[in-house]
Amino acid sequence: MTVARIPRAAWLQLAATIVLFGLTWPVMKIGLAAGTPVWLAAGRATLSALSAFALLAVLGRAKLPPRGEWPVILSVGVFQLGCFFTLANLGVQSVPAGRSGVLAYTTMLWMVPLSLAVGEKIGWRALLGVALGVGGLVVLVDPTRFDWHDRKVLMGHFYLLMAGLSWALAMLHTRRHRWRTSPLDVLPWQMSVAALLLWFLALVADPKGYLEPGKWQLWAALLYIGVLVGPAGTWAAVSVTRALPPLTASLGMLGVPLLSILSSVFLLGEPITLPLALGTTLVLAGIATVILDRSRR
Repeated sequence: MTVARIPRAAWLQLAATIVLFGLTWPVMKIGLAAGTPVWLAAGRATLSALSAFALLAVLGRAKLPPRGEWPVILSVGVFQLGCFFTLANLGVQSVPAGRSGVLAYTTMLWMVPLSLAVGEKIGWRALLGVALGVGGLVVLVDPTRFDWHDRKVLMGHFYLLMAGLSWALAMLHTRRHRWRTSPLDVLPWQMSVAALLLWFLALVADPKGYLEPGKWQLWAALLYIGVLVGPAGTWAAVSVTRALPPLTASLGMLGVPLLSILSSVFLLGEPITLPLALGTTLVLAGIATVILDRSRR
């Protein structure tokens, strides 16, 4: 399929996906003004599960997945959703939202060492991409000005990188899985797994956590990231992967961290600094290089 033959609707779906996921980071930051990270993640997963079930019911596609799908449903629910939501919230709590979106988007960089660990062949371009990405992370963090004694900020950066790793672990599994149903059909079950895990963590590991239903920030965040981004954003993303060539879709999704930075400027007043701009450029160049390497194999 050539670019000229791609329907306009596919480009609109890509744009919608970038906007929906790009705005998530500043909205998460806003939501944390009315709830603690794990509890907010649990609320998000719960609303996403309910919304996804409702969407499939309207489409007449709500059904129990085949038994063979459950291993990957569990891995996605635990790592890509449960762990990612929690780690992302813990990270963005003490790191600027724009930078958080870039740090957590390092999934493709993590895929290179993970692929090596399971015996897959990796090209030299992928290794170059990782080197570019790591260099970008160093510039982004700006170690000469970083407050290494601020444990909250230090752990925030760590949590966001681990969020990228948790998504990569799920991606490694889904890439090797032969799907019998569409990603949209299993979404509510994956979200349900994440919700159960997160409420367990909230009640056991963070019993003093809370959500403040009297604050508008909570409902703005939950309605956006829970009801809209959960099912609608995922549906748009699935549609993009089907309508566009894989390489085009993957490179196009690099617009997500860019929009997270721009939207954080307008919604939160975060500045665009030279380390942020240069570091993000290198990180995205590294990710693009890894994507291009994978497309050639």
